[in-house]
Amino acid sequence: MKTPLPYVTVSYAQSLDGRIATKSGDSRGLGSPESLVLAHQLRRDHQAILVGIGTVLTDDPQLTCRLVQGRNPIRVILDTELRLPLESKLATTVSQAPVWLLYRGNGARKGELEAAGCRCLKVNDYPGAGKGLPAVLGTLANQGVSSVFVEGGAQVITSFLGSGLVDRLITVTVPVVLGKGIEAVGDLGVVNLTQALRPLSWKRWELGPDQVTELRFTPRQAPEEILGGS
Repeated sequence: MKTPLPYVTVSYAQSLDGRIATKSGDSRGLGSPESLVLAHQLRRDHQAILVGIGTVLTDDPQLTCRLVQGRNPIRVILDTELRLPLESKLATTVSQAPVWLLYRGNGARKGELEAAGCRCLKVNDYPGAGKGLPAVLGTLANQGVSSVFVEGGAQVITSFLGSGLVDRLITVTVPVVLGKGIEAVGDLGVVNLTQALRPLSWKRWELGPDQVTELRFTPRQAPEEILGGS
């Protein structure tokens, strides 16, 4: 590839038992106010933030960095069939930050979503990158995006980790136990410990009552660094 794939940071808040939400899908309030500021710093310090359409339909997030000063990222949604509701916070705040919808289907709703101000990009196999998530990152690279912050949900997080596309992982562990719920990371095909994902380097620090762990899987440096931890 002539253009390298964007630098990818994955981050999420989880309970002590590795859940990012309760069994009903409730995740609001998981993490301290300090950790929420960190999440907004990560949004600001990357060119784009990426989530799956499932997260959008469940949480109706805005995905802006309201708690810190700086620019909002490009909001990228993996939306295969272009299901984003026109009344969603994303679609109604396109004046605050761009909304890009990456799709693979027939694009039946492309016209109405673009009329609302969203940008619809069809993901095809990307030369030199391949299919699936590499093609997604290749599409973003082709649009000049050099850094992506992946915020969820669990299926997207698992797919990125399983594809070996994560440069940096930042987890915020909250001192609560949820029991049965939505696990942060699903099946990665690890059968024995020799197959486990191991970082090149790691560090850990306290943030209010929470514990933050940063793992780096590649020697690539992020175009911009997060504040307070790196």
